[in-house]
Amino acid sequence: MRGAVPRLSLVLLAAESGARLCAIIHYLVRGQLGWFGLTIACLVPGYAAQLLSILWFRADGHPPGCWLLALHLLQLGLWKRPHNPGAAPNLPKPGWASCHGDSCRYWDVLRAAAEMGGGAGEVLAQLGDVCVLRLLEALLQTLPHLLLQAYVVVAVDPAGFIPGVSAGLSLLSLAWALVSYSHFTCLLRPGHLSPPAAVILCLLLWRTGMLGTRVLALVLFARLYSFWVFAVAGVHWLLMSFWLVAQQTDIVAQPCRWRLFNCLLGAVYIFCYINVRPGPSKTRVAVFYAVSTWNILHSTWM
Repeated sequence: MRGAVPRLSLVLLAAESGARLCAIIHYLVRGQLGWFGLTIACLVPGYAAQLLSILWFRADGHPPGCWLLALHLLQLGLWKRPHNPGAAPNLPKPGWASCHGDSCRYWDVLRAAAEMGGGAGEVLAQLGDVCVLRLLEALLQTLPHLLLQAYVVVAVDPAGFIPGVSAGLSLLSLAWALVSYSHFTCLLRPGHLSPPAAVILCLLLWRTGMLGTRVLALVLFARLYSFWVFAVAGVHWLLMSFWLVAQQTDIVAQPCRWRLFNCLLGAVYIFCYINVRPGPSKTRVAVFYAVSTWNILHSTWM
């Protein structure tokens, strides 16, 4: 099962990117310049992950040249990583480092994990880093694209095939990014074995259903009440952000970055729960769903 996870990640990533490109061409050909521009705009948040990749390059002693900058402008920078075992960077960075020369690539890490079955500890640690980066990219780029295409399908063009396919693949890709993150954080803990295929499938169905229903609810609410959806999402975001601050998470040390991290993760909690603290999470999950249920009831009352 470990080998199937990286292969499926690559397939979903390629399918999602292809569907997004088809959606862009679809709007351009049909003259729907408004939706074309919004779809292009959904790509912009992904540059935050590209900026982080450039910072890692500089921290490893590899000043980005014209070729690297061009790759990052095309949002392909995450697929190429430096390899400098002797470097001691000041910034946190992923731990992957292949033996294929002075650089390693995203697909090299996934392919190595697939061929070795995820059994090697070093490859497993590298693959865990890749999953974290992919999850960041999915939350910043795939999620806004999913919301936009879902709104187009529900409120503008219910018979639109290409927007519907793009939204479906984005939903599946985002859910799989969450599943991959949970899967490999579990494997990185000492004594934990790889979950069976049935567990991974159930987790994927749960994440897909949870994300799908939340996205659909927000889209339907936006269709009926227009900009009031921002008020509902804002209330949920504030509650989740204050709750994260109360938990005193220590992932980020600097105060300014710690506040920014809580605000950004609070926005993610509008759609899904991500555990950022060690130890049992049953109580935190119960609180998350209780607040979500209250928010749904409040939205219905409005």
